[in-house]
Amino acid sequence: MTARILVVDDASLNIKLLTAKLEHEYYVVSSADNGFKALQKIDSEPPDLVLLDVMMPGMDGFEVCRQIRANASTAHIPVVMVTALSDVTDRVKGLEAGADDLLTKPINDLALMARVRSLLRLKTLMDEWRLREKTSLQFTGNTDLHTEENVSIAGSHILLLEEEGGDRDFIVKTLAGLSAQIEKVDKVGDAASMARTGYYDIVLVSLNLAEEDALTICAQLRSNEATRHIPIVFLATESDIARVAKGLDLGGNDYLLRPLDANELIARTRTQLRHKRHYDNLRKNYEASLALSLVDPLTGAFNRRYLDAHLPRMLVRATRAGKELAVLMVDIDHFKVVNDTYGHAAGDVILKSVVALMQNSLRPSDLVARIGGEEFIVIMPETSTSLAHMVAERLRKKIAAMPVKIEAQAEPLYVTISIGCAALEGKGADTEAQLIERADAALYKAKQEGRDRVTVG
Repeated sequence: MTARILVVDDASLNIKLLTAKLEHEYYVVSSADNGFKALQKIDSEPPDLVLLDVMMPGMDGFEVCRQIRANASTAHIPVVMVTALSDVTDRVKGLEAGADDLLTKPINDLALMARVRSLLRLKTLMDEWRLREKTSLQFTGNTDLHTEENVSIAGSHILLLEEEGGDRDFIVKTLAGLSAQIEKVDKVGDAASMARTGYYDIVLVSLNLAEEDALTICAQLRSNEATRHIPIVFLATESDIARVAKGLDLGGNDYLLRPLDANELIARTRTQLRHKRHYDNLRKNYEASLALSLVDPLTGAFNRRYLDAHLPRMLVRATRAGKELAVLMVDIDHFKVVNDTYGHAAGDVILKSVVALMQNSLRPSDLVARIGGEEFIVIMPETSTSLAHMVAERLRKKIAAMPVKIEAQAEPLYVTISIGCAALEGKGADTEAQLIERADAALYKAKQEGRDRVTVG
């Protein structure tokens, strides 16, 4: 994914080197040579991630990080400190100031890029949930946004995959101060099985198992809905840094290097627990506040009221960042004939089946809303025209092949859909009304050309 990264360093050579590395990975990079300029840039044009030098004149990186975290509008931006300080007390000081990680100079490029990708994935997820919370509050009258600073981690549940007895006992003893319940296992399969109960807030994973590849747990946890968002923290040695980078790309969240330091272990574990509790709170409160007023009671899709409130926010965010946004207008073909032939109860089953398939086939960040009797709209952030067309074709084929079992009917029914597709590609290209109008015109064309097809507008 592309993203905007702010590099803060008082040494111009360091800025040039980091900029070259990041631009090689197609990130958009800006820079500041002191903490004051950095805070001004973050306030005026918030980046997606900050790479922050520690030792700077006037205001050091620790204070810059503290001020980023103290500002509600910037507190969610990931911060990676880059420092020549290698003492563990400095790493802990940075974590306590709010940094997501500290990388020691000279920087390992593999570790840097893996860390950047991991943090950007988390930010994308949390940005979407914060945006949804703002929309839901519009309808509840509540003005209190949930922040990570007031999250309690009391009563957390930690799962530890470690077979080395000394480190296992050290971790259990050290984390006892967090008032967390810790379960210990020494096999990947046992850890994955226990995590799927949805009971745990974090999984600590040793990469130094004697007979198993601990990285396989990433795929097992990230492919399961119940464990998709549980933080994974790796325990590794300095020689494992390539595997750590691979683990971060597979969905890991953080890592500690042996020999383990008690204060760093506590700080990193506390940070990940707060991330998880904050995510859980956002999702729970959002779902509760929207369930009655903003969700279509028949299909579970969002309703037109929610779409009208949320789409403008998605469009503003996309245009400001220069990112893509796609719209699919979806219509069930000949739906009136189905209702007239088999009754409205059969039509309701078809509507629910079509929505369920769409929701299960799309990303969590994609929005599905019912805007008419048999008409739906799908909003897909960071999606180009070509990708939207590919997704639409996949949906069309899946729905055409889906048997819908109707009570009192011996044979299942089959339905098809027509889809009109349009995408915002660049700043200021469309208003929300114009974007929907183009998708609607494309849908009309699909119907005119015989239905059961995708047309791009």
